Amino acid sequence: MIKAGDPRSLGVPSSEARLHFGTELQELGGGPRRRLLMVGDEPAFELSFYCGTCPLLFRRLETASEKVSLESMQERLTGALDDPDDRGVIDAFGALLPEGEYLPLLLSVEPRLITPGKEGDYFSGEQVTTWGIDQFWGLPEYPHTPYYRTFETAVDADAHLYEFVVPMVPPTWNERERVKEYVALMEQGTVPTAVAISTLDVCQPALGLGDDPSAHWGLTHFLLDGHHKLEAAATAGRPVLLLSLLTLGESLAGAEDCARLPALRARPRSARATGT
Repeated sequence: MIKAGDPRSLGVPSSEARLHFGTELQELGGGPRRRLLMVGDEPAFELSFYCGTCPLLFRRLETASEKVSLESMQERLTGALDDPDDRGVIDAFGALLPEGEYLPLLLSVEPRLITPGKEGDYFSGEQVTTWGIDQFWGLPEYPHTPYYRTFETAVDADAHLYEFVVPMVPPTWNERERVKEYVALMEQGTVPTAVAISTLDVCQPALGLGDDPSAHWGLTHFLLDGHHKLEAAATAGRPVLLLSLLTLGESLAGAEDCARLPALRARPRSARATGT
């Protein structure tokens, strides 16, 4: 954690926003409607279900095929920002977002690229420990995308914070030469800045299907700018700055939970003990 700004109103009407949140439309008599992150008119990610007792989720959908960024900000974001209330950057990206209240956070992250089902995967690790496997499929949740793990810490004895950075498209779609350029810059001491719209979802199981019934606070950053930077940082083992615009109205967390986030994110990193 470097700095936190004050909550502020950003964005344009949802119908005009490049990126917005929505609920899936279903026919009469259909099942529960999915909570979605939309890019234009297309659903890009399925998010944690509204009930708050289902497992934490960010699942990339087949229609997620575009990055969301502003090319005009590339040069400015190559260097480090020092103020989460930098109005030029925030307002520029705010033009992409649905109107609402956002909490700006400037974070230092050291990303670790995770492949679902392999070492370090939250969905087949910590989530299974708490929720067990999916009762229908007999498998862990599957996000359908590689993602980055960056931070975790205890909230209290019964809750743990997990932080993720989610690319809008897989890292394999990145341009190899641009990744190499950023790796070279980082090895010379440059700390680039990425930008994300973020959600805080607080989820806790209602049924004792797992071994650890603790609540999971999922701080999930969806990249607006920085796909090449995050991959380069993970490759080089270097930090990158992340300007997070946390949506307060679309998160599955109360106002008090969101208000605690800057202090929680400033704590030392701490993995959750297992077998308790």
